[in-house]
Amino acid sequence: MRSVNLILSIALVLGANGAAAQSKPPLNQVREIDDGLLMVGIADEIRKRCDNIDARMINAWSRIRGLESRAKSLGYTAEEIEDYLTSDEEKARMRRRGEALLRQRGFDPASTGDYCTFGREEIARGSQIGVLLRER
Repeated sequence: MRSVNLILSIALVLGANGAAAQSKPPLNQVREIDDGLLMVGIADEIRKRCDNIDARMINAWSRIRGLESRAKSLGYTAEEIEDYLTSDEEKARMRRRGEALLRQRGFDPASTGDYCTFGREEIARGSQIGVLLRER
C-alpha cells in the first residue's frame, strides 16, 4: 500500500511539473517575439507611407520567419502563432505601441513626413527597423 501511495505521489508531482512546463504566456507577452514583430510592423508602415523608402523584402521575410521559428521553439503551435498575427485586437495594440515609440522619439505618428524622416534616421542608424528598409 505504501509503495502505491509513493507511486501516486510521484505521478502527481510529475504531472503537475509537466503541466507547469506546458503553460506558457500569450505571445504578446514574449518580449523577444512581440518587440521583433513591432519592428517589422513599423518598417512596413514606413514603406507604405513613404514614396522614397522601400522594404528589403528578403530581410523582412527572413525576420518574420525567424520570429515564427523562435515562437515554435518556445512551444507555440502554428495555430497560436497565426491567431496572434491575425488578431484585430493585437494589430490595434501593436499600432498603439508603434505610435507611442514614434512619439517617444519626438515624431508625430499622424504625419507622413515624420514617418519618412524617422525611417531615414533608422536606415542611417542601421537599427532593427532600418535594416528592413532602403532609400530609393
